[in-house]
Amino acid sequence: MGTKTRVMIVDDSALVRKTLAAILASDPAIEVMGVASDPFEAAELLRHDIPDVITLDIEMPRMDGLTFLRKLMRQHPIPVVICSSLAEEGCETTLRALEYGAVDIITKPRLGTKEFLDEARVTICDAVKAAAKVKPRKLAVHTDVSPKLTADAVIAKARPDVVLTRTTQKVIVVGASTGGTEALSVFLSKLPMDAPGIVVTQHMPETFTKSFSERLDGLCHVSVKEAADNDTVEQGLVLIAPGGRHTLLKRSGARYYVEVRDGPLVSRHRPSVDVLFRSAARYAGVNAVGVILTGMGDDGANGMKEMSDAGAYTLAQDEASCVVFGMPKEAIERGGVSRVLPLNRLTEAALAACR
Repeated sequence: MGTKTRVMIVDDSALVRKTLAAILASDPAIEVMGVASDPFEAAELLRHDIPDVITLDIEMPRMDGLTFLRKLMRQHPIPVVICSSLAEEGCETTLRALEYGAVDIITKPRLGTKEFLDEARVTICDAVKAAAKVKPRKLAVHTDVSPKLTADAVIAKARPDVVLTRTTQKVIVVGASTGGTEALSVFLSKLPMDAPGIVVTQHMPETFTKSFSERLDGLCHVSVKEAADNDTVEQGLVLIAPGGRHTLLKRSGARYYVEVRDGPLVSRHRPSVDVLFRSAARYAGVNAVGVILTGMGDDGANGMKEMSDAGAYTLAQDEASCVVFGMPKEAIERGGVSRVLPLNRLTEAALAACR
C-alpha cells in the first residue's frame, strides 16, 4: 500500500470532529493527522505539520471558514474539502468557497449530522482521496471587469441573411470540472459582447448552478444564465448546464437551442461534458468549437474526439494552468484536441476559430 492521505479536520462541533475522524480513519488509505475546533487552532497545527487535505466547516467562532480558506490559499495552498451545513442554504457562500479554491463541497444537514456523516462514509472518504491528487494554486486577486451595458447591447440580433435550411453560425461548447469555476471566470470574462453563443457544462451540484450563473453574469460582458429547456443559443449569451440534469445542443433549421433533460449519470456525472460534446458533434459538426478546461477524470474526452472527427475545432487547457490536468490530458491522449494552450490564451483562440 502506498503512502496514506493525511487529513486535518477543522470544525467547531466536537461531535462532528469525532465522527469525521472515525469515518476517515476507517479507510486504510487515510490518516487523520490532527483536528482543530477553529481556524486559529488549525493555523497553530499547520506551523508544525502540513496535511495533504483539510476538511473545513464554514460557520465557526473567532474566524469563519471562508476567511481561513482565502488566507490559506493566498499563503500556503492545501486541498480543502468544505463540509458545512451552510452549503445547503447559502449558495453564495458555497460559490465563494469554490472561487477561493475549495476542491469539493459536502453538505451536512443542521439536524442529524452524525447519522448523515455515517451514511455518507464512502462519499467523504472518496472526496478526501480525490482532493489529495489536486495541486492547489495560490489564490490570485482579480480586478473587476467594467460594468456591462443593457441586454440590447449585449445580445446582437440575428443576421438577416441567414438561410434557414443551413447555417454558418458558430457555437462554442465548454466543459470543466475541478478548478473550473475559476477557469470559467477567466475564460468568459474575456469574451466581447457579440461573442458566439456558448453552452457550458461545469460539474456542480444542482442547487449551485443558478447562483454560479448569476455571479458570472455580473462579471462578464456577455449575458450568462442557467440553461432552461429550449433556450436559444445566440450571440452574446452563455448558457450554463443546470446541475443534476444533462444539457444537449440541438438544431432546428438555422437555430441552435438546448435541450435540458434527466437521465443516468454519464462518465459518472450529470450534467456530463461527454453528453454536451457528443450533441455538438451531431448537430453542429464543423460549426462547433470545443473547449475542455481543468478537471478530474475523463468526462468530455470521448465527446471531444467525436467533435474533432465531425470537423470541429477543439482546444484544451494546458497542464501548467490547470488545477487538475485530468480531463484535458485524456482528451489530448485520445487524439481529439486541435490545440493546447494556457488558460489566458484560450478565449482568443476559440474566437479566432469562429471567424
